[in-house]
Amino acid sequence: MSQKQLSAHNQTTLPPQEIIDLYKVIFNNELYVNDFDQLMEQVQQVKTDLYNREYIQAFNNEIKRVAYCCRWTPSRTISYASLFSHFPEIVGVITEQTSETNGSKILCVGGGAGAELTAITSIFTPYIHKKEKTEGQNNLEVTLVDIADWNDVVNRIMDQVKSRWLYNKLWEQYQVKFFNHDILDPQIANGMTPYNELNLITLLFTTNELFKEDRAKSIRFLQRLNQECQPGCLLLIVESAGSYSHITVGTKKFPIQFLIDTVLVGTRGQEHKGEWELVSENDSIWYRCAENLDYPIKLENMRFFYRLYRRK
Repeated sequence: MSQKQLSAHNQTTLPPQEIIDLYKVIFNNELYVNDFDQLMEQVQQVKTDLYNREYIQAFNNEIKRVAYCCRWTPSRTISYASLFSHFPEIVGVITEQTSETNGSKILCVGGGAGAELTAITSIFTPYIHKKEKTEGQNNLEVTLVDIADWNDVVNRIMDQVKSRWLYNKLWEQYQVKFFNHDILDPQIANGMTPYNELNLITLLFTTNELFKEDRAKSIRFLQRLNQECQPGCLLLIVESAGSYSHITVGTKKFPIQFLIDTVLVGTRGQEHKGEWELVSENDSIWYRCAENLDYPIKLENMRFFYRLYRRK
């Protein structure tokens, strides 16, 4: 098992306060100009929907989506940045060209709220600035797919990323695409990168939502990754630790990671017969925000489990 607590700041990434400051600019109107009490009312509504596992309802309009971002995306981002940088394999995908022609390609399933995007960018940015004067380009493509329409949020994030982080046209080496699409739909959205071209797939706090939407389709989606992902592709799954992530099968409750492991790696005693190998796992790990971070809303510590798989 890995360590039980991630570092507050891994040196591979931009400092947490710099990440938080980006969100203070992105959502300046909501946090500092408009009615703050009204924002917190919307936050409470989203929190209630999420507690009741009403995932579609939680993000069914732009006001609630922005409220979610103001409240949860900053703390999620700095935790994801620490988690991504914890794995040399993931840092390698972000900072190294893994294909001779097209560079690295990442798919973030359920990543519309921007935390995965900004966390990846917080690793790519210092690397590409150091590499700016050397020959050759490192092209990175990040695709976000989400059942809710986060297009405006993604655009707001990228506008500030381009002006504050990837300036001097460094953003030309960084392609971001958003698709408002149900990943459980067997038809891939038009223009979305095929699974067999991906170097990394993330499902961060998304599997519970998928299984709530349709358990059979969720299993078929994982099986599709078994069939179509290229050898060496990484798959990172993160979800809440503890009973919140248990699912009921018949009359019994199982940790959702048990079902995921079975589909991807194989049943107990048959672990090596699956299409994926388990690179790293932890059933309960904390990310705790540094206490001196400046943000107008309390930043949230996170306890979660993770699984990092590699396609054989």
